[in-house]
Amino acid sequence: MLALEIPYWQLTIIKTAVVLSIIPVGALLLGYVFLLKMMAHMQSRMGPMEPGGFHGWFQLFGDAIKFIQKEDIIPSEADRRVFALAPLVVLVSTFLLYIVIPAGPRLVVQDLDVGIFYALAVSSLGVIGVLMAGWASANKFALMGSLRAAGQLIAYELPLILAVVGVVIQAGTMSLQGIVHAQADGAIFGLSWFGNPFIFTQLIGFAIFLAAAQAELTQTPFDMPVAESELVAGFMTEYSGFRFLFFFMAEFGTAFALSAIAATLYLGGWSLPGIEGTLADILGPVVLGAKVMLVAFLIFWIRFTFPRFREDQLQAFAWKILIPLSLVNIMATAAFKVFV
Repeated sequence: MLALEIPYWQLTIIKTAVVLSIIPVGALLLGYVFLLKMMAHMQSRMGPMEPGGFHGWFQLFGDAIKFIQKEDIIPSEADRRVFALAPLVVLVSTFLLYIVIPAGPRLVVQDLDVGIFYALAVSSLGVIGVLMAGWASANKFALMGSLRAAGQLIAYELPLILAVVGVVIQAGTMSLQGIVHAQADGAIFGLSWFGNPFIFTQLIGFAIFLAAAQAELTQTPFDMPVAESELVAGFMTEYSGFRFLFFFMAEFGTAFALSAIAATLYLGGWSLPGIEGTLADILGPVVLGAKVMLVAFLIFWIRFTFPRFREDQLQAFAWKILIPLSLVNIMATAAFKVFV
């Protein structure tokens, strides 16, 4: 009832503020937990464990302060307007992802009937900002990195979308909230109390989604667009200060959003057996957050484990392995839906 009494413009401002706050919080959380802690332990990197006293808690804040106080440099030959707008375009595409991700029965900015279609559509907008950054930098390494990124993101958009089709077929809806309810109200192996998390029936789709999401984030082993050994830093070569920080926030914010989408599609999202109504709204963000961290752990574990693909290997993996597998998964899901 309280939500109905709040004017629409005020509700819109509140929702916008919440989504805008999630992006830096999610980026800081993933950066701190995985980049500076878990992977530092796995690789025996002691530096991130020291600043700030207790387990190096100040390292990430120190990095943020460093980026903010650095001089904002724009190359003399660059297209200044396009160069300045590119990080914002990438960051806005990340912002738009959070609009349809539900964190509870009523905790969603907008429950669209085509929510997953919308999420996949806006996730591809980031490549426009990447191309803008590479072209406007007046740097051949930046341009090569942006062109690599465009080719890579186009190739891996297909398996990302096809992996989701199996979930949509099984749930019978493209609404992310509807997909959560389909898992919460379903049954598997004759057990209804546990629900039916699609991870059991869509394990192949989940693996394909993770691989494609890794490529969308241009993280190792799919980091050819920012290959430091070849392209210095790819499309980000000429960026410094807070503009470079925007790219960093967009990368980790998108990682958080894609992890949340994967948790929603395959792990039941905010739902927990026996939890409904207002209690689900209270516990939903905690449950979804735990599942997001689990998926993010897999993404960053892969990032720090495998070596970089060559460009031909990267393209072959998408066109010869992921896309055929996703098509097989769609046919199997459709047959299961019709005959079982």
